[in-house]
Amino acid sequence: MTPLSGLLRLATRVSVAAAWFVRGRLCPLVAWLWRRSRLFLGSRVFTPAATYVHLAVGWRGERGSANEPEVTDGGDGVGETRVEEGRREAGPGTAGPGDTDGEEDAALYRADPADELYCGYDSTWEAEVSDERTLAGSWRPAAPRPYKFSRFENAARDMYNYRHDYPSQIRVQPWSQNVPSDDKPNLCFYLGKKPSLPDGVYIHNFHNDWYGNYDKLEYVHTYIQWLFPLQEPGMNNDASTLTKGEIEDFLANGTARENLLRSYELMLDFYGIMLCNEKTGEVKRASHWRDRFCNLNNHTHNNLRITRILKCLGTLGFPHYQAPLVHFFLMETLVRGELPNIKDSVLNYFVFAVLDKRERRNLVKFAYLNYDRKDEFVWCPRKIQMMWSGLSASEPGDGDKKDGYEL
Repeated sequence: MTPLSGLLRLATRVSVAAAWFVRGRLCPLVAWLWRRSRLFLGSRVFTPAATYVHLAVGWRGERGSANEPEVTDGGDGVGETRVEEGRREAGPGTAGPGDTDGEEDAALYRADPADELYCGYDSTWEAEVSDERTLAGSWRPAAPRPYKFSRFENAARDMYNYRHDYPSQIRVQPWSQNVPSDDKPNLCFYLGKKPSLPDGVYIHNFHNDWYGNYDKLEYVHTYIQWLFPLQEPGMNNDASTLTKGEIEDFLANGTARENLLRSYELMLDFYGIMLCNEKTGEVKRASHWRDRFCNLNNHTHNNLRITRILKCLGTLGFPHYQAPLVHFFLMETLVRGELPNIKDSVLNYFVFAVLDKRERRNLVKFAYLNYDRKDEFVWCPRKIQMMWSGLSASEPGDGDKKDGYEL
């Protein structure tokens, strides 16, 4: 090898290394600029045009196949197009009491996009939304919003995707992943055929050995994705997202459903709560609630876990358990004041994880009637608040009931 050829080879290597270095620096900048520009370009220009094309040809997108990890594209701005409105509000494969509205209810609760607190991702106040209304009615000029409303709007995007079966989600297969197409890791875990990863714990060991072991349940962060799997990725890279096939098989398997119920009771005990009616999902304080409430107030990462639990209950056959648990947390935060540090998560996430639309409306109403500063309540449109403004919440413990909930 001549000195000239060696010099050329060295120059080539240096050029390649420099190119990769520049790429590594520029890609994050380009990605940031793209995210910032999507609010205008995506929702105002590209998304409406693409949607009209999709509607013209009847395109609904590829939902992916089994064992494909999922990447959520949440989007920005309330003007983004929504797909298949209301398809999953009452739970997968079921039609619950909140799935449809009569004409009277539809007119009563229909939200005006011009409302100060209208949120394009909150379908709680809508009956059936046509594609035309979604495109034309969900966008409006930007206006100053309360800080709490901005936080609620960000959360509403995530909860909307969950309630509507992740319409904007793209499933991709990483090059490094070589998993058999018939493998169903979450179902196999719940049937006791494989352990969780990376902890190597079987489902029966969780139920028998981890019950009451509050240090493990608090400080180990890789088990919750196995106990309550979702169709969206979590923080444990060794856990798999749920597939459509797994959900169908899970719902048809009595052993899996029974084990999920035991997992739910395991976490309820961890939070100082007990399930007192397996048929209705009613919950109440456990005897050790004071210590556990203190832990919940001081370790608010459990809010994410509870949101995951609520989503999983709705996906895997227990949607009727969602509203009783959320109502319990509303009582403890707004009425009894025992869990002040999780109040924002209850209002932004827990309430809007409930698939049954009627139950969700009742929960928002209960929250509004028991909220101290009603002028700061941002979790429903002003029109709805005006409807409720003449009502008053009963004092806690008087046995009075409104909309099915004890106030």
